[in-house]
Amino acid sequence: MITIAVDCMGGDVGPAVTLPACQAFLDDHPEARLLLVSLPSVAQDFPVLTNHERCTWVTATDVIAMDDPVEIALRKKKDSSMRVAITQVKDGLADVAVSAGNTGALMAIARYVLKTLDGIDRPAIASQLPNAKGAGTTVLDLGANVDCTAEHLLQFAVMGSALVVAITGQVSPSVGLLNVGEEVIKGNESIKKAGILLRNAAKSGDLNFYGNVEGNDIFAGTVDIVVCDGFVGNVALKTSEGLAAMIGGFMKQEFSRNIFTKLGALVAYPVLSAFKKRVDHRRYNGAALLGLRGLVFKSHGSADAFAFEQALGRAYDAAHNQLLSNVRDRIAHAEPLIAAAMAEASASTTA
Repeated sequence: MITIAVDCMGGDVGPAVTLPACQAFLDDHPEARLLLVSLPSVAQDFPVLTNHERCTWVTATDVIAMDDPVEIALRKKKDSSMRVAITQVKDGLADVAVSAGNTGALMAIARYVLKTLDGIDRPAIASQLPNAKGAGTTVLDLGANVDCTAEHLLQFAVMGSALVVAITGQVSPSVGLLNVGEEVIKGNESIKKAGILLRNAAKSGDLNFYGNVEGNDIFAGTVDIVVCDGFVGNVALKTSEGLAAMIGGFMKQEFSRNIFTKLGALVAYPVLSAFKKRVDHRRYNGAALLGLRGLVFKSHGSADAFAFEQALGRAYDAAHNQLLSNVRDRIAHAEPLIAAAMAEASASTTA
């Protein structure tokens, strides 16, 4: 039985989205139980979940707003639904926590409450972006770390590999380093050094490093995992989300025009509809916060009930497939390489 602590108050809408998603998730996952963290008054509006044998309500007295500064969330709102949900993981009452709340606050609180794993300098946000193969390319970091060193990118690659192995069962997922070209001589000094570290990791058996990849490779599905800094990763994420919205808007517009465009749209509808479903970011909702001493998943703040249910499903799969142990094992195996890289970087900075 996998137990998930759910921040029911997080996101743009809160309980009106999270709780229907929880109900649908429970119907599809008979071996899951939920700890529903919310304000005391919320339970009264959802009697189905209140009486559900696999649901337990956990009370919080505060809510972190989507625009709350990290300092306020961390220091002033110590009994927020987000923090209480993460604390359930720390205390061993839940296997994983899920929130659609403020990303910066979630990362800060998760890092403060759970701490980072040995050998990890910075946690990263990892999720799948749809690709042309009908699957998903795992990309990290998606926004937690805007400025990354080569050593951070090496850590991301190791953690991303563990995530894909745990979720998909792939034995040796391929890793690509996002760059402005495939040649090893391209990129800034940090990217070039990251390439060296990743190639060394491949030689030692810690990674299946493919080499440099470009932006189009994310959506082509050239590799299973793409590592990059959080600034670039977040841009790629928003681009992916915008693509599905653009297709949906085009379909709606064409059906609203004259009879000829309507007929054309009707003929193209099955193809466009299938493509829209393939690139629908809601199907890939649920990003893992990797590098912590506990499992935390982030849902998109604007997620609807379908998307939030997907995030719950990803969190369930991660816990069921022992993602945390997988990350620990891979980090431990790569520790000599990571430690040497960090020591070299520290010596260079001191010099």
